[in-house]
Amino acid sequence: MTTATWTTEPAVRKGPGPFLAVRDLTVDFSTEDGVVHAVDNLSFDLEKGTTLGIVGESGSGKSVTNLTILGLHNPESTKVQGEIWLEDQELVSASRGTMERLRGNRIAMIFQDPLTALSPYHTVGRQIAEVYRRHKGASKREARDRAIEMLRRVGIPRPEMRVDDYPHHFSGGMRQRAMIAMALVCDPDLLIADEPTTALDVTVQAQILDLLKDLQQQFGTSIILITHDLGVVANTAHDVLVMYAGRAVERGTVREVLREPRHPYTWGLLSSMPSLSSPLDVPLVPVRGTPPSLLDPPSGCPFHPRCDFVDLVGREFCVGERPALTPERGHGDACHLTPAQKQEILAERSAGTLAAAAAERKPGDEADGGEQP
Repeated sequence: MTTATWTTEPAVRKGPGPFLAVRDLTVDFSTEDGVVHAVDNLSFDLEKGTTLGIVGESGSGKSVTNLTILGLHNPESTKVQGEIWLEDQELVSASRGTMERLRGNRIAMIFQDPLTALSPYHTVGRQIAEVYRRHKGASKREARDRAIEMLRRVGIPRPEMRVDDYPHHFSGGMRQRAMIAMALVCDPDLLIADEPTTALDVTVQAQILDLLKDLQQQFGTSIILITHDLGVVANTAHDVLVMYAGRAVERGTVREVLREPRHPYTWGLLSSMPSLSSPLDVPLVPVRGTPPSLLDPPSGCPFHPRCDFVDLVGREFCVGERPALTPERGHGDACHLTPAQKQEILAERSAGTLAAAAAERKPGDEADGGEQP
């Protein structure tokens, strides 16, 4: 098997920038079947104290992107190119020791499945305390007190007693809260939440999302929220990045992307969501086909095999030409359709109907500092 390596050339940042800046990120995995092009020339920004929702189907590159930010790939079989700036620290070229100091301290992650992320052999309190001792040099007593404090902060009842329980003693929602406590124990600047509400009932899901918003208000934490649920994004995020086949196909504020979607893939995601305001006899419209193999991604626009509007542009053009994400700032999309064509399509399909399911929420429920779609 051919192996690849991390990019090691030191980077120099030119002038001030956003809190987190990802520039031209490309991630390739070497496998026995070939090279998996997991992330392809991805760029995005995250401002301090805001939430970015990254959405897309499984295999679109969401989790790989954020694991790369944490430096959690095997350098012997992974090639990472581009730049990731956390303020004045470049992460792609950073040493292993630097990344170990950053992980859990300035950058933390809530993993998708807390039952597998938490060790069954150690108490919940010990696992939380270990992170605090490792990064803050605290004593066992100080770390235990900190673990109890964090369990109380995330809403675990009787934390003085539950700190000595094992993960299997906790319910699914409580394990997720314990994971959040572990992620926040060192007051990180950046929190990455990978599907934090998967497999939770809607009541617990709402509690977890409210908890993240409250903690963000208290500490000014920047959050990357990985999800496939546009309803979660509508209630939590300030900005949205839509990914497909390892690429960014649309980005903008919550209001822009959910009220005025521009890319056919975003239209498909919105059309496949149920809406309380839609008649019961109106069927959902799923995105046809399946995501492509990243061992051999489609040429040109990666969405063209599943797109209903290829003939409007010209199939040869969609297959042969890769669309750029334009404009470079603000609400952008990567599609060959002209603005006039998009407006005509949305007028026929009703952009308001497309966005209704994602935008449904009570007044005042929008993410603080963001706009209500």
